[in-house]
Amino acid sequence: MNAAKKPRPQYVFEVVSTERVSPHLMRVHLAGSGFDAFAATAAERGSTDAYVKLLFAKPELDLEPPYDLDALRERLSPEDMPSRRTYTVRAIDRESRTIAIDFVVHGDEGIAGPWAANAAPGDRLCMSDPAGKYAPDPAVDEHLFLGDDAAIPAIAAAIESLPSEAVGRALIEVGSPSDEIAISAPAGVDIRWLHRDGAPYGSALVAAVEALDRPTGSVDVFAHGEREAMKRLRPVLHTEWGIERARLSLSAYWAAGRAEDTFQAEKRQPVGQIFDDEQTAARA
Repeated sequence: MNAAKKPRPQYVFEVVSTERVSPHLMRVHLAGSGFDAFAATAAERGSTDAYVKLLFAKPELDLEPPYDLDALRERLSPEDMPSRRTYTVRAIDRESRTIAIDFVVHGDEGIAGPWAANAAPGDRLCMSDPAGKYAPDPAVDEHLFLGDDAAIPAIAAAIESLPSEAVGRALIEVGSPSDEIAISAPAGVDIRWLHRDGAPYGSALVAAVEALDRPTGSVDVFAHGEREAMKRLRPVLHTEWGIERARLSLSAYWAAGRAEDTFQAEKRQPVGQIFDDEQTAARA
């Protein structure tokens, strides 16, 4: 008989403050008694793409975090269960004992974005342990960061972790110039902002990558964003450029026209896979 599955740790943090980083990016600063354990787990993993699963309960149900999800499944319908949303941890500030999470906000669309736009000090947010798989490889000649709005926190965290002598470039697609943000980069790392200006998600990013020259030295790549755009980048990066899988962090953070639950469920289906042979649980 299999042992019962151990529940994943949950942290309940309170909002300390919020700031509008750009018209469509809201940063929420959080603190709580679980900070030390959370920060220690993140440090142990050592990844710059640390992410958490946020749990959002329907306000009208008056559920109190942390949530006993097994018990709730016994008495709630599936549509009333807390909704999971995946977000990157933008920063962990050990001096102020706070963590920061950036939320892409498009009006009333979605669950997490509207919550962040209306968050106030004292509001509570329940989340999982931090997880993550990527950190820049110090041994390569060049770093390449590719992504869209959803990947900005992870790209920024990775760039800001680089040593001063690092060389690389970042191509980041956003809606318009007003969506660009400040990123502290080494002098040898060039950040290029690409503007959709109403074009389909990922189109500007894919076109810009296809126009690049193939790297001549060793390179590691962090490429994350809309699913179809990442699928279009795979043959360029892996097949044409010959970048081996070990040097290639490539996956979808979201899919146009898909709610988070559907997107996550599709990750183990052919439509949700970036590589034909992949069986992935990335950010699952």
